Amino acid sequence: MSEKLKTIKELADELGVSKSYIDKIIRILKLHTKLDKVGNKYVISKTQEKSIKDRLLSSESTTKSHTKSTTKTHTEVDFEVDFLKEEILYLRKSHDKQLTNKDKQIETLSNLLDQQQRLALQDKKLLEEYKAENDSLKAL
Repeated sequence: MSEKLKTIKELADELGVSKSYIDKIIRILKLHTKLDKVGNKYVISKTQEKSIKDRLLSSESTTKSHTKSTTKTHTEVDFEVDFLKEEILYLRKSHDKQLTNKDKQIETLSNLLDQQQRLALQDKKLLEEYKAENDSLKAL
C-alpha cells in the first residue's frame, strides 16, 4: 500500500463538495462495497478516486450543458415572445385601420341610401303632380 489513501471527508474537502455527495457518487458507482477501512474510517484508493472525480466532472459538465441549453431555450422563447408581441401590435393596428375604413364605407353607403330615398320620394311627388296635371288636362 504505497499509494496515499484519502478518506471520504478529505476527498470531499479537496473537491469542494459535501461528504454526503461523495457518498452518493460512491453508491452510484457501486464502490461502497469495495472501500477499505483504516481504523474507523473508510479510505478511497487512487483508482476509486479517479472514478469519483470522473463522475463528478461528468455531472458538472451535464449540469453546465443543461444550464447553457436552458439559457439558450429561454433566450429563444424571449425572442419569440417579443416577436409575437410585435405581431399582435401590428395586427391590432391593421384591424383598427380596417374598422375605420368599414365605418367610412358604412357612412358613405348610408348617405347614398338616404339620397336615393329622397330622390325616390321626389320622383313619386313629381309623378303624382304629372298624373294630377294629366288628369286635369283629360278633364278638359
